[in-house]
Amino acid sequence: MPEPQPTPGPTRDQALDQLARAAYSLSAADSRLRGRATRTPGALSLTHARALRVLAEAGPLPIGQLAAATETTGAATTQLVNGLAAAGYVSRERPAGDKRSVLVALTDAGRRRHDERQAALTQALDAALAHRDVRALDVATDVLRQLVAIYDEL
Repeated sequence: MPEPQPTPGPTRDQALDQLARAAYSLSAADSRLRGRATRTPGALSLTHARALRVLAEAGPLPIGQLAAATETTGAATTQLVNGLAAAGYVSRERPAGDKRSVLVALTDAGRRRHDERQAALTQALDAALAHRDVRALDVATDVLRQLVAIYDEL
């Protein structure tokens, strides 16, 4: 009786096509999340969560530096800060002796919301990727960063 032949895996072109499809799906999921964030009190889009994380790590920042750190435009960041301020997550502060500058700072509620979101994200990633070792996670991180670079060039 002949040995069964292994089923060939996907070709490189097929694997790259699947990666592109997964990237589109990730973008669509982000859009759905942004939609929920505009309709659901307390929901955070990835951009909101990114801003809270930057402020939690860096402390109060001027709008321009927050925009750079969150990889958004100054105008978009102003709108973002307006929404976060309305939710009570950030405040605007004037530095002593500088009446033209405004610093955006986390409030206690913003710190709690960031901590909650970060814990939920960490738990979800750990549960979904428990079967992946550190090397696989490093490769996934590298692929995502390469996708960022590709998207920035398109």
